[in-house]
Amino acid sequence: MKQQPLISKSALAQRFREVINPAFVIEDSETQKPYECDGLSVYTEMPLLVVLPDTVAQVQEVMRICHHYQVPVIARGAGTGLCAGAMPSPDAVVLSLARFNRILEIDPRSRTARVQPGVRNLAISEAASEQGLYYGPDPSSQIACTIGGNVAENSGGVHCLKYGLTVHNILELEMITVEGERVVVGSQGLDSAGYDLMALMTGSEGLLGVVTEVRVRLLPTPEVAQVVMVAFDSVQKAGDAVGGIIAEGIIPAGLEMMDGYAIQAAEAFAKAGYPVEAEALLLCEVDGTREEVEEHLARVESLFVELGAIATRVSHNEEERALLWKGRKSAFPAVGRLSPDYYCMDGTIPRGQLTHVLTEMQKLSDHYGLRVANVFHAGDGNLHPLILFDANVPGELEKTEEFGARILELCVEVGGCITGEHGVGVEKIRQMHSQFNDQELSLFHAIKHAFDPRGSLNPGKGIPVLKRCQEYRSLDHIDEPSTAGGTH
Repeated sequence: MKQQPLISKSALAQRFREVINPAFVIEDSETQKPYECDGLSVYTEMPLLVVLPDTVAQVQEVMRICHHYQVPVIARGAGTGLCAGAMPSPDAVVLSLARFNRILEIDPRSRTARVQPGVRNLAISEAASEQGLYYGPDPSSQIACTIGGNVAENSGGVHCLKYGLTVHNILELEMITVEGERVVVGSQGLDSAGYDLMALMTGSEGLLGVVTEVRVRLLPTPEVAQVVMVAFDSVQKAGDAVGGIIAEGIIPAGLEMMDGYAIQAAEAFAKAGYPVEAEALLLCEVDGTREEVEEHLARVESLFVELGAIATRVSHNEEERALLWKGRKSAFPAVGRLSPDYYCMDGTIPRGQLTHVLTEMQKLSDHYGLRVANVFHAGDGNLHPLILFDANVPGELEKTEEFGARILELCVEVGGCITGEHGVGVEKIRQMHSQFNDQELSLFHAIKHAFDPRGSLNPGKGIPVLKRCQEYRSLDHIDEPSTAGGTH
């Protein structure tokens, strides 16, 4: 049941000013305005207060004060998320980790870096480059998104096919619990005793604790990396080619796909040399030793031609490779050239269903009368359809949301899931019932209850309300001692 705060807004602000520099306790609505939403700006709400601590001790004090007065807390990074996961609520405090922006240590011998959660994703690789190392996950927003937000959403990026998601590239987390206790999960080694809480925390969307430090795994910079740009005259052929490459036993560093709308928008912005007459484009990167790359490039280019490519082009130097990726990584904002508004979706499907799902999405596009630009991580089946619409047209946003919901349900129907890296947040919470049954959702609530019994952390996000009152009542007894002896 929702708790009412036991303190007024002004009194709470004063309590925070006693432990944080008063300049970083934001009470007036004008200064709070930038915090009203994350990257999904169709959903907005103003917070009760915004605080920006810069030490772990200050975060602990904020959490203790909020816990004592029963005030909800919403942790926030750079605000680049796309599922309304950091959207405030009028009775909650936004706890921004933006001032936690220091790289604490780079250890080339263990190939790790210890960073604060407000460090930008790209900044880790920039700092590690002097040691011939880099950080693998590279979301398209990596120039701005922070490692804390990456942990919250389990972000991936264009190279996740070979190098994995955030969960595969972090070793240790420091977090603050809802009661203000400091906890460290994971370890610097290969394994740690007990439950795998690292995997539980990664992708938990701020529902279980507030991350204050992360130890990430660093990778050696490949000797050589080259991209093959491949054009197709149909989206279906491009989709089939993705499966064909993987079936050959080749795991590219990245395998990305763009359709005609995305190609045109990205080329107009980045001038990357994309063939604007193509209906679909694949970017396939191969990396490793010079000999490996030469061998794989020849096989990959030949196979693409066999699978129906109408044109191929290989990058010959680092500048060409970076330019080809610039087009892909700037595709999301570039699509803004095509429409006043767009809605970026995020679902994941088995690779073998790619052509079928793209065909069905086109049918849905025709049904709703809304164009779709497709930009996605084809190699691991993580789709990012961009539904183009105009929010100034009455009813068009609602139609767009319905269209997006059908795409997510289609992903589940073919054996996929409703998110790959953006998270659930507010955006997909209604589709959680499409993927999970009541028993499974009850388990999610039980985990949440174990970490946050009052539901104070990021309330209303990620996990839908249980349908039956009995399910609520059953949670009330989860943390009671067993009557059969022992504890659980």
